Amino acid sequence: MPRFSANLSLLFTELPLLERFRAARECGFQGVEIQFPYDTPAANIKAQIDLTGLELVLINVPAGDLMKGGEGLAAVPSKRIDFMDAVIKATEYADILRPKFINVLPGCCSETYRLAQYMETFKSNLGHAADVFFQQGIKTVFEAVNTKDMPGFLIHNSEQMIQVLEDLNHSNIYLQYDIYHMQTMGENHLAFFQRYAEKVGHIQFADAPGRHQPGTGKIDFVSLFNAIDASGYQGWLGAEYRPSVPTRDSLDWFGRNYRSLA
Repeated sequence: MPRFSANLSLLFTELPLLERFRAARECGFQGVEIQFPYDTPAANIKAQIDLTGLELVLINVPAGDLMKGGEGLAAVPSKRIDFMDAVIKATEYADILRPKFINVLPGCCSETYRLAQYMETFKSNLGHAADVFFQQGIKTVFEAVNTKDMPGFLIHNSEQMIQVLEDLNHSNIYLQYDIYHMQTMGENHLAFFQRYAEKVGHIQFADAPGRHQPGTGKIDFVSLFNAIDASGYQGWLGAEYRPSVPTRDSLDWFGRNYRSLA
């Protein structure tokens, strides 16, 4: 069964970031991920990783104004230098933290007539990031995000993800498949993993609708996780949901079915 990691940007937020590592370990997780760790000194994060014995599975490249409603960095032609600087920042943290994966968020395009230009810029920037991270021995991933939560997101379905992967044909680029986002876009998870499991580097999940813990929405996670396991996927499953209750109380799905396998 794939291993489960806790996304500390959304889980255990009742605690300061550096205290979330111990909480994740106490709850049975063996790995963690952090969306944007850059407000905390890397050495402080590394100390918690070493203390708890957790693996850092994933971080994101800095994304500029994306999380505040902007277009981000990776696809915007006028922000190429800013994106290069963001990659450098990610490498500085990665040198210390040694994540398994670094995620490049495509970002948004607010003007549809510029979609083609933004897509070409993103592919160029993604290839650059993959080259840089390859030198560190770190795999590069990118993801699709639903356009209900983030209108105008450049890559928002599995067909687009596969097209980018095929266009670049880069040995250090993999897919990050987000179950919540793809469920929101009406994707068929089972069909996707039956065909493309070997192209997926990392998986994240939350129930839908709502983006809360499994059991609060419409997804049959037991069947889905079994299907992912049967597909041959050997990576991590990142719990990236917003708990509707205190985080420890949201982990019934984990303790009941998977904690001994974490």
